[in-house]
Amino acid sequence: MRNIGPKSAAWLRQVGLHTRADLEAAGPVDAYMRVRRAGFRPSLNLLYALEGALTDRHWQEVPDERRRELVEAAEAAIAGLPLPRGQQAAGPVRTTIMQPDPDDTP
Repeated sequence: MRNIGPKSAAWLRQVGLHTRADLEAAGPVDAYMRVRRAGFRPSLNLLYALEGALTDRHWQEVPDERRRELVEAAEAAIAGLPLPRGQQAAGPVRTTIMQPDPDDTP
């Protein structure tokens, strides 16, 4: 299939997606999530590639609006995943602005 290289194809096979029909039934987000849940670390390019494969276009030609929809759906699915054993959820991000020390003037 278009956009699906050897590594991506191997990942898909390992999560039970062997044919185009399998991929169509799962959809791009579910297929991406299966790969993630299997322990692989795919980039968002795989998500776009899966969409492109199903719509018969190069992954870079997936429209920005569709990419946003895919990313939002994937992020929602990722948020629902359990954390790995022993890992805690990240706390809020805080920005610290460092002020120059008046005693350190050149």
